[in-house]
Amino acid sequence: MARRIGVFVCHCGINIAGTVDVERVARELEKQPGVVFATTYQYMCSDPGQNLIKQKIEEENLDAVVVAACSPAMHEETFRGVCREYFNEYRCEMANIREQCSWVHDGEEATEKAIKIVKATVEKLRDNEDLMPILVPVEKKCLIIGGGIAGIQAALDIADAGYKVILVEKEPSIGGRMAQLSETFPTLDCSQCILTPKMVAVARHPNIKLLTYSEVLEISGFVGNFHVKILKKPRYVDEDACTVCGDCEEVCPVIVANEFEMERKPRKAIYIPFPQAVPSTYTLDREACLGLAPLTCSQCKEVCEANAIDYDMQPKIIEEDVGAIIVATGYDLYDKNKLVEYGYGEDDDIITSLEFERMLSASGPTGGKIIKPSTGKEPKKVVFIQCAGSRDKQHMPYCSSICCMYTAKHALLYKHHVPDGEAYIFYIDIRATGKGYEEFIERVMEEERINYIRGKVAKIYRDGDKIVVCGVDTLTGRKVEVQADLVVLAMAIVGKEEAVKIAKKLKVAVDDGNFFKESHPKLKPVEALTRGIYFAGCAQAPKDIPSAVAQASAAASKVLSIFSKDKLEKDPLIAVVDEEHCSACGICVSVCPYGAMMKMENGKARCIEALCEGCGTCAAACPSSNIEMRNYKDEQIVKMVEVVI
Repeated sequence: MARRIGVFVCHCGINIAGTVDVERVARELEKQPGVVFATTYQYMCSDPGQNLIKQKIEEENLDAVVVAACSPAMHEETFRGVCREYFNEYRCEMANIREQCSWVHDGEEATEKAIKIVKATVEKLRDNEDLMPILVPVEKKCLIIGGGIAGIQAALDIADAGYKVILVEKEPSIGGRMAQLSETFPTLDCSQCILTPKMVAVARHPNIKLLTYSEVLEISGFVGNFHVKILKKPRYVDEDACTVCGDCEEVCPVIVANEFEMERKPRKAIYIPFPQAVPSTYTLDREACLGLAPLTCSQCKEVCEANAIDYDMQPKIIEEDVGAIIVATGYDLYDKNKLVEYGYGEDDDIITSLEFERMLSASGPTGGKIIKPSTGKEPKKVVFIQCAGSRDKQHMPYCSSICCMYTAKHALLYKHHVPDGEAYIFYIDIRATGKGYEEFIERVMEEERINYIRGKVAKIYRDGDKIVVCGVDTLTGRKVEVQADLVVLAMAIVGKEEAVKIAKKLKVAVDDGNFFKESHPKLKPVEALTRGIYFAGCAQAPKDIPSAVAQASAAASKVLSIFSKDKLEKDPLIAVVDEEHCSACGICVSVCPYGAMMKMENGKARCIEALCEGCGTCAAACPSSNIEMRNYKDEQIVKMVEVVI
């Protein structure tokens, strides 16, 4: 049956019409066989533009529509929604004459290419099948990977809405990096004071299953039906029996570096990460303990009146079915050993921002006193260096977002601790874009009289009991040398190392900084390309606490939109395997980026509809041409090529 096709060409303001002769495109398409109507409009996606399509469908008795406009990623669903009222939505196609034409060509060439693109789309549309969405059942339970502030906020939002959450944290306690902070900018709230209530709420929430000291091993399945395997590592301490009396820690003879304190303070082999830890229980470090493999010490077990220590505790594999996954793995600092030009590691008095943060904390390694690590004396002159590894093509080219603010906070708090001290900040420029941030910077500069020097540090070296910091003040053009007692580096923020492993398990991408790549930087900032997987906090990019919390709630809202339905509708534009003629070579299985192709018992391939994203990789790779994409059949593609050439 011949289709009655209507073509609607969008001006997109001057985005298309400024380069492409849209009226000529419409005139040429009217000559195309099967096209009974063609017109243009300034903004086809607007309400008047959509109403124009509806009007012409009725007046011209159209049963198929081509909209020549921007990328289908922007408005394909918009125009399919318009056509859905009159005929099957898969009789609506978009021809991209903006990104693929007007934005990359000029003049006559752009118009000629636009005509060819639209003609090819018309040819494809002729043989489109009427399709119905694939219905997928939903397991209304969410997995959250990472128990920092972003993971905590997302877990509480989903749990408060009445749905089950599994929160997995690899460390013995939730809290993440925020738990290490002394105070938060710009209000200087005590970090623990505002974080601890949320940590406790997570532990006590009836809808949240908290798995600390655990790691995700495997993830399979698809949106609405993911299957995960989680390794719960043995603490060798019964969480329910432990009374946190501390007797075991007192008698433990083994002392190792404390990771929570940035290795500036020791801990025992049996330890609690920090006083407000959740769950509030001790953990026995298997690598450091003398009481395990083989048993050579049992002092902690002997003094434990609660009988909470169990050397025979074994790892557990926990399996769960979930409908959605939120990744909130947080961040690490750029490898300090790579900043050899700043002398880190060679001089105890050159420290990182997080080490200084712990120094400021009352529960930190120095009890809240600012000291020179080399001597233990109070430093009277401190230099803070911003962008240490950030905005540098030799290291990390991007801005780490929060360094300007926390460096200002550090300088302010230093002055509060050492009123007669001097603080210098070397900076490239100041980026203070949050609410109240600019005012905070002004307060530090003007009221606290912190010395800001615009310029990068070129060299740092030791001269006696001083550290000499050399740079150039780019505002005056003069060389600057500051003889400091302590130097603090605002290190670049990078994604966690394990983010790469998790990305492979999820079949999603990470960038050069180990941050997860979102589906669209503007319109889908919390969504992965794989449906049902979402990102929150610094797992996606460097950000401050308010932004991390906001993004966590955004990810939670996306999960709730899935859980609000008993069945999900999935796009039916997927791969179809001719199983009868399949040669069972398995190439499609190996190349599918979504794990949607599987081998049956007879070795032949089958597509798991709910997993397939319609990328076409399998169809391109199949050596016997036994895989086709719905509405992208070989015959359709050949006709598109023919009309173009």
